[in-house]
Amino acid sequence: MSDAPDSLIPYDEIVQEALRAVVGRVLGQVEAAGGMLPGTHHFYITFKTGAPGVDIPQRLRERFPDEMTIVLQNKFWDLKVEADRFSVGLSFNQIPSTLVIPFAAITAFVDPAVDFGLQFQAVIDHEAEPPEPAENDSPDQAGKPVVERADDGSNVVTVDFGKKK
Repeated sequence: MSDAPDSLIPYDEIVQEALRAVVGRVLGQVEAAGGMLPGTHHFYITFKTGAPGVDIPQRLRERFPDEMTIVLQNKFWDLKVEADRFSVGLSFNQIPSTLVIPFAAITAFVDPAVDFGLQFQAVIDHEAEPPEPAENDSPDQAGKPVVERADDGSNVVTVDFGKKK
């Protein structure tokens, strides 16, 4: 069996971009509905805080220097979705904050109400600390979903285009 040649077409980047567009479309539907989530849907969105275009308060960047997870459930406002990013108002320790997050910075999107999740490739910084759990003011912090459940019949999608050696 021979190794496949390296592709000159960046399939992994194309697929990652398409999957991030799913997040944009879902958030756009919530924005179009006046910021109201349908039924019991709610989202956990993990993103790289140091990625280009991420705009978060300095106190949050200091607390989450690598990666952060936010919860869009009951307490969020001013959701605005653009072609390449979204912004949202959230409260952290009862301090209102506006976050701007490019879709390219997102590493995971989970809707635990329907057991759906997407994971995205990210550049791994081996010196970074593990991310702390989400701490925006959400009424339900218990029972956070585990995104790495791809083999249990859930709808979690993980795409990895690692090269064979």
